[in-house]
Amino acid sequence: MTTSEQTPVADPAPPASTPPDRQGAIKAKKRLGDRMFSGTALGAGWIILVVLAAVAVFLIVQSIPAFKPDTSGNHILNGQSFWSYVGPLIFGTVWSSFLALIVATPIAIGIALFISHYAPRGLAAVLGYVIDLLAAVPSVVFGLWGGLVFAPMLQPGFVWLNDNLGWIPLFGGVVSPTGRTILTAALVLAVMILPVMTAICREVFLQAPRLHEEAALALGATRWEMIRMAVLPFARGGMVSGAMLGLGRALGETMAVTMVLSVSGVVTFELLTSVNPTPIPANIALAFPEAHGEGVNALIATGLVLFVVTFAVNALARWIVNRRAEFSGAN
Repeated sequence: MTTSEQTPVADPAPPASTPPDRQGAIKAKKRLGDRMFSGTALGAGWIILVVLAAVAVFLIVQSIPAFKPDTSGNHILNGQSFWSYVGPLIFGTVWSSFLALIVATPIAIGIALFISHYAPRGLAAVLGYVIDLLAAVPSVVFGLWGGLVFAPMLQPGFVWLNDNLGWIPLFGGVVSPTGRTILTAALVLAVMILPVMTAICREVFLQAPRLHEEAALALGATRWEMIRMAVLPFARGGMVSGAMLGLGRALGETMAVTMVLSVSGVVTFELLTSVNPTPIPANIALAFPEAHGEGVNALIATGLVLFVVTFAVNALARWIVNRRAEFSGAN
């Protein structure tokens, strides 16, 4: 047998590769800047948790005297139980915030849709900037505007509503001569929560899958049909979370409601009268300067109730956002 006819010998198998750390590779070392940034970010996160826990502990500890069975020595409670005192305040807080949410939600969605899908690029940028500027206006300015300008402007409209729709319980009763009613306060709150709701809805609308929008238009859909079929279903979670975050802002608003609303601490659904429910923040702001002793504890206890309600609303909004976090155009 010749050499050319011999069976070729296979090359020996390469040695098994050794792990990178056994090959003498140098591990990357964190630089000083990286360690400082990581530590600062971690510390900032812990600071938020510590501050939140400290506020919660303070409210709980200071609220304990308000829950005593004997409240005869408490000049704020005046002998009634704490829950009898705070019940109408909870109603006033939820009722005013709910009215503001009902007014602001469709307006915010309409503005966001106009900015994201209808307005030219230049006009959309200007409108977005103006809407964002509303968030920078202090609440005391809204209160001054609402009490001195907006309330007298609305008062003739309240009279017309009472004359023509007074048979509806919401618009019944004796109309306030000043216009400072729960409806005025709710409209001021609606203006205040409009920027955050509009900003969230606008960003969610802009994230709608472009291919879905183009497919709807290619099939002959009008722009509104495309928005209804491709944009709104995608943005449903974002719209709900924006509304909940706006509700959280309305629940905790103090100065604007205090300066607009003539409060009386009752439970009533009438929107146009001088007898109005009192939200918790406005009640604290009005009663705290003259409170002393256990009266301060009673007001702090109402703040604890507001803290729990606001925390629950924001937690619900965060849960809704997380539910939609993995939504994609392929779903």
